[in-house]
Amino acid sequence: MDISKNQLLLKRAINVKAIVTPRWREEAQQQLQAQINQLDSQLQQLEMQGQRMIAELKKQTIQPPGPEVMQQIESIQVQVNEQKSKLLDQKNQSLQQLQQIQNMELEQEVNQGQIESVFAVEQGDNLIRKMQVEILLRDGVIEEIRGEI
Repeated sequence: MDISKNQLLLKRAINVKAIVTPRWREEAQQQLQAQINQLDSQLQQLEMQGQRMIAELKKQTIQPPGPEVMQQIESIQVQVNEQKSKLLDQKNQSLQQLQQIQNMELEQEVNQGQIESVFAVEQGDNLIRKMQVEILLRDGVIEEIRGEI
């Protein structure tokens, strides 16, 4: 980018939007399903780790376990349940997003996020218009650049 002495380089956030197509919908659903599967796997691992820790504690103590050991077991259960609750919340969010994607109409525009861009300004430019740029994608290909580049 050639910059003259009377220009200034600035950064801006560019909104990226995508057009809902059958391919976009399929890819989004696959990503969400992969997240859901990963969360299910983490939930199983968490449950097994909690059971293993409790079994190990019980094995190392006299029978019946004393109040101190029972307190440790309860503490492990509380931690496991808290972590399970967080993972289940994430899973529910992913399931809701999956349902939203299934209900989206084809050709609808949806936000995909933002990227940063560097641009040149000079005296007399309309900064507000130069800051309002967005990119529209169709199946990953730029279909339109909106705003003042």
